[in-house]
Amino acid sequence: MPAMNAVLACPAFTEERQMPSTPPPGPETLAYSFTLPAEPVSSWIARASTRAVLQAHGLGGMVDAAVQVVAEFVACAWRFTPDAEVYVSLRYREGALRVVLYDGHRRHTHRRLVEACDTRRRAALRVVGCVVRACEGEWGFGEAREPGGGTRMWAVLPGER
Repeated sequence: MPAMNAVLACPAFTEERQMPSTPPPGPETLAYSFTLPAEPVSSWIARASTRAVLQAHGLGGMVDAAVQVVAEFVACAWRFTPDAEVYVSLRYREGALRVVLYDGHRRHTHRRLVEACDTRRRAALRVVGCVVRACEGEWGFGEAREPGGGTRMWAVLPGER
């Protein structure tokens, strides 16, 4: 028992200690990243996570579009890089939600392979194109500039008006 008393006597555990105040969740504090396995179930996990994050930050009106974009990005990444990981980033900046996903599919070096691969990825992301256009946003994909390479898919969805 003496050890427990020592822990309770520690200044860090006294009631007088003030806990730092954190701002309540709001659009301006939305900044989340997570890594998922490139597997079929990850699309469901990404949708649920995105829905929860947006609702917690008061962006319920953006849920449907954002969830669809994230799910399509994860499903596309799984098709191109099965048995790898994908990294998802959700940020709300300057009145818009920025969705970014990195997968491990490296760019090809041969021009025809690049064109064929880009055509295939664009076709896989046609729903993303429709959703983003309906939101009057932007989207795209290309080579990841981060160490390790791969592909970066992104979408910018303007905030609620």
